[in-house]
This record gives sequence, C-alpha cells and structure tokens, in this order.
Amino acid sequence: MALYPPQDSSKLIFAPTGTPSPGPTGTPGQAGQFLKAALRRADLDPSNPIVQFHTWFREASQPDSGVAHPETCTLSTAQLPSGRVSARVVYMKELDEQGFVIYSNFATSGKARDLFGTPDGSSSGNPWASLVFWWEPLERQIRVEGRAVRIPAAESQAYFETRARGSRIGAWSSRQSAVLRPEGEVEGDDGRAVLDGWVKETEAKFEGVEQIPVPEFWGGLRIVPERFEFWQGRQSRLHDRFVYERVTGEDGGDKWTLERLSP
Repeated sequence: MALYPPQDSSKLIFAPTGTPSPGPTGTPGQAGQFLKAALRRADLDPSNPIVQFHTWFREASQPDSGVAHPETCTLSTAQLPSGRVSARVVYMKELDEQGFVIYSNFATSGKARDLFGTPDGSSSGNPWASLVFWWEPLERQIRVEGRAVRIPAAESQAYFETRARGSRIGAWSSRQSAVLRPEGEVEGDDGRAVLDGWVKETEAKFEGVEQIPVPEFWGGLRIVPERFEFWQGRQSRLHDRFVYERVTGEDGGDKWTLERLSP
C-alpha cells in the first residue's frame, strides 16, 4: 500500500524520494528505517554532556564512520523583537569545557544582528542560540542550546593565523550579508565585481605582510551550553532521546541532570 494518495499537479515534491512503490500511481514508498543502533542511559556519561559529545564526535571522525565532516552543524538564532528565526550551516572549530566555538564576521552578518542587536539600537540582541549536528551514516543527531558570547581577541588571533592567507584576506574583504549590486556596465556582472574589488584592495593593503592581524569585527563566538539532546534513530520512529539540562546544585555550583525523552 502506498504511503500517500496519488499525486496531483499541485505537488512539486512528495517525500520520501527514491524508488516509487509498485502500481500505476507511482507514488513514493515508505521512508527507510533507522536500524543501526540503540541508546540507553548506561551508554551515556552520567554527569558531563561535553564528555559525551566528545565521545560521539570521536566516533563520527573515524575514517570508516561514513561522516564526511562531523564538525559541520546548523547554527540557529532569533531576531528581536520579531522573533524571526534564521539558520545557517557553519563549522564548529573548537570545543572545550566552556562550549562550542565558531568564527564569523560580527559587524554586518545576520547572526551578529540577532545575537548582539543593531548599532542604531533598533533591535536588541538575543544571546540564545542553538546548534544541530546531524550524522546520517550513524543515524545520530545532537542538539545544543545555550547563550552566545564573543571570545577574547587573542584567542581569535591564534585561530586566524592557522587559516590560509586567502581566507584571512577574505575575512578582511567581505562585508558579510551586505547586498552586492553591479557597478558600471560590465556585461554579465551580477555584483560579484564589487566583492572582487574589495579583495584587491585588501591584497594591496597587506602586500608583503605575513602576519595579518585579525579584524576587530571578526572573531570567535562561543555557545555556552545549557541543554544537550543526544538522539539515536530507532525503528518505527521510536527514537532514543536523552537530554542533559544544566541546573544549579545545592552547593551553588552547576551540574547536569539527565533524562530520557519520549520520541
């Protein structure tokens, strides 16, 4: 029996994609099942989700895991006062006991607007953000929620120096998320020429300079986690989900609770 009724002309996509079910309708078949593993409380670190994340990340980083880029994640932010949410794929670059670090432009980007507000004060900052890691070959997902803070400039400089020279030039050149419009009558130009011009200006500025300083508007952002969810796909969509929540203990220090969630 087909999962969906016959398609009509208003449907552009019917999911799941892949081989249609038999029959004249050609409707899609049922979605694949998650069958690779199970997750129990005993499999998790009882008190430290950072340790647990590192364990799963190490497994995802193995050559035979099938995960090409385990550091890839989706960063979501929400603008105030509208509450409008934005999401984009980024690279996690560092992880320590304080949290997850990514690097970006914090002068003109959408994430800067959402997290820190606008310079004119028309929008206040909302420091809450989330990260989602999806490792399909392992049928695993990790969700992280927390507050975002800028890391010290010295730490940003240390990372900046590991980047290829072209990437350092690019960080100085790009006014991230600014609209690029054609200038002049160059045939076929859709605004890219403006960016190329900024790059040439930066190359001239740093010609012969090996130690390019990190721009003051560019640097690291740390997501300090308050909540983790570890998700393992299971058959019939009855997934295993465990959530860690940061709470204040009786001694005034932070600790983590761990609970199983219904799928």
